[in-house]
Amino acid sequence: MSAVLLLNGPNLGILGRREPEIYGTDTLADIEAAVAEEVKVRGWDVLSVQHDSEGELVSALHRHSDMTVGALVNPGALMIAGWSLRDALASYAPPWIEVHLSNVWAREQFRHESVIAPLASGVVVGLGSYGYRLGARALMHLAAPDA
Repeated sequence: MSAVLLLNGPNLGILGRREPEIYGTDTLADIEAAVAEEVKVRGWDVLSVQHDSEGELVSALHRHSDMTVGALVNPGALMIAGWSLRDALASYAPPWIEVHLSNVWAREQFRHESVIAPLASGVVVGLGSYGYRLGARALMHLAAPDA
């Protein structure tokens, strides 16, 4: 069975209680369940990794690159200066979608540029946890039919 890598960066492990006015009340477990529901039509599993350390996220990408059909990546603040994460994503061959819960361009200026977005197959921002569902649908569209 194939799997989608759900990769979440710093501070996303506390979703649901972290600034709910910005990030909503859904927890990471809620998001994992929603993504699993979307991709089950393809017979895919969800392999979820959340870590506050960039190095651990890089290791997860390397460890799972050959066993996943694609990835949903919410780098959190690592979008701004996560250069080692960017390099790891550059060598991740399957399609992947960058996801952000909030509309980063409607927020502080320092959030307006992502160092990883130019490498992504697509970017979903500002739609809350529903953005992960849309990202999952995009992956199903982009992935090989037999994946």
